[in-house]
Amino acid sequence: MSSFSIIFSPEILAATLRSMPPILLAGLAGIMTKRAGIENIGLEGLMLIGCFSGYTVNYLTESWILGILGGMIATTLIALVFGFFVIVLRSNKIIAGVAINSLGAGLSTYLLRMMFGVKGSFYDPRVQAIPRASFSGLKSIPLLDTIINNQSIIVWISIILALIINLILFYTRFGTYVRAAGEDEEALATSGINVKKIRFITIIFHGMLCGLGGAYLSTGYLTQFIENMSAGRGFIAMAAIAFSGAQPLRILGATGLFAFVESIAYRLQSINVPSYFALMTPYVVTVITLAITSHKGIKDKKGRRLV
Repeated sequence: MSSFSIIFSPEILAATLRSMPPILLAGLAGIMTKRAGIENIGLEGLMLIGCFSGYTVNYLTESWILGILGGMIATTLIALVFGFFVIVLRSNKIIAGVAINSLGAGLSTYLLRMMFGVKGSFYDPRVQAIPRASFSGLKSIPLLDTIINNQSIIVWISIILALIINLILFYTRFGTYVRAAGEDEEALATSGINVKKIRFITIIFHGMLCGLGGAYLSTGYLTQFIENMSAGRGFIAMAAIAFSGAQPLRILGATGLFAFVESIAYRLQSINVPSYFALMTPYVVTVITLAITSHKGIKDKKGRRLV
């Protein structure tokens, strides 16, 4: 079997779909707040909190549904704390985001050791995995059967959420308020709309989406909690937001690209590519993407000045 066929195969496309939800959900979370004028670089920390709380609640209740809800509630509470500092107290968003990242990494590690008495990772067979979906009509088509069937339901939920958020942002009155809060908050306030309320609502969506992405990582993508298991996906989601221009539909393609590269990185290890080189591939692509996006942004600004 050639290296090309090993890398570009139905199994890689199936792995891409499995890898997409955490990046996509974090990206959608970032889009909601970015459109409202709040850019949170703490996506990584929120996802880690979602990973740990989702796994822990699942472990305690032996219910994947309650696990997901637990992850979403925990991250929403932390997101609301972030919102209080940046919306009410007008704190620096970058510093608050860094604090969230530090809190997520430190708190999840501390609680893992305090609650379960282990270091590194924790696994228990009582934890229920998020169910997978299969479509019987595709079983007669081997290619589609391999790619689409046996994927977690969160894969399809995350894609549907991208469509819903696009609809909300661009085709509803609330979406108009959200975009106005980010583009001209004074004009929105003059029209009688409570800007802080709009931003807090987006913060709630923000936290829920990050929690769903984190819970998927620990109980859907894997069924164990590993220290720092988000592995930079929150930062990759930020790159996807920039690359997509904060458009919910475009971010589907952007996160698909990053998930594809991540899947290839793992596959490269099977063809004797050094593991460190293979695992750094997604981050190299992230840096290149950010460089391209920044260059395009600079050209656009120069063009507007000339006009």
